[in-house]
Amino acid sequence: MSSFVLITGASNGIGYELAKHFARNGYALVLVARNRKKLEELAQELESMYGTKSHILVKDLSIPGTPLEIAEELQQKALPIEILVNNAGFGLYGLFSETEAKETLDMIQVNISSLTHLTRLLLPEMMSRKSGKILNVASTASFQPGPLMAVYYATKAYVLSFSEALANELEPYGITVTALCPGPTATGFEQRAGFRASKLFKGMSAEQVAVIGYEGLQQGKTVVIPGLKNWLLASSVRFIPRRVITKIIRRFQETRA
Repeated sequence: MSSFVLITGASNGIGYELAKHFARNGYALVLVARNRKKLEELAQELESMYGTKSHILVKDLSIPGTPLEIAEELQQKALPIEILVNNAGFGLYGLFSETEAKETLDMIQVNISSLTHLTRLLLPEMMSRKSGKILNVASTASFQPGPLMAVYYATKAYVLSFSEALANELEPYGITVTALCPGPTATGFEQRAGFRASKLFKGMSAEQVAVIGYEGLQQGKTVVIPGLKNWLLASSVRFIPRRVITKIIRRFQETRA
């Protein structure tokens, strides 16, 4: 029986590029996103280019019961997951007191709760096999507070911390956990978040980030930060007082309004 790679948020950006890269390397795929049309187009593209037959699951991870629905469908269709890619996520720009409460809670559901729940549901099978890989897409935002995107930055800090701790817990089972922490990437993220695009979002392509994330996952790395500049920025915050770095991030965020 074949094992599969499950990718959430597969219809756009980094998830889309990861799907192509896994297919190029011979993996069978389960593609998850809200947009059926985009998923079907991606599945057709992968079959045409690489001969990959993908299973698609049209699911909205902002709904609390969705991870359980996914796990149940995987079981019903006999689709064992060898690699889980928790890529789905989005951000919101603005003062916390002024952002819509529902959108904020939906973001927490997608970025944290659904990621955690889906991982918990798929782990027992990996542990029984003593093999598996998990790729959680975090961000360089994971490393510091982010005024004007306070909740988004906090959700990505959770993803990084969760991934590092889980990597330690699962080491005896031969399962690796990798947190991919890209910097600004050309994905359309800025439109969804509600701020204007800046030159920073043209620095790295989603394809570049996906390739680096894929390689880090295969090497069993716990934290992967694509690009030397992003690595230096993420590392430097450890040596700057938190109050100072928070003010710096606030000034940077204000340029996006």
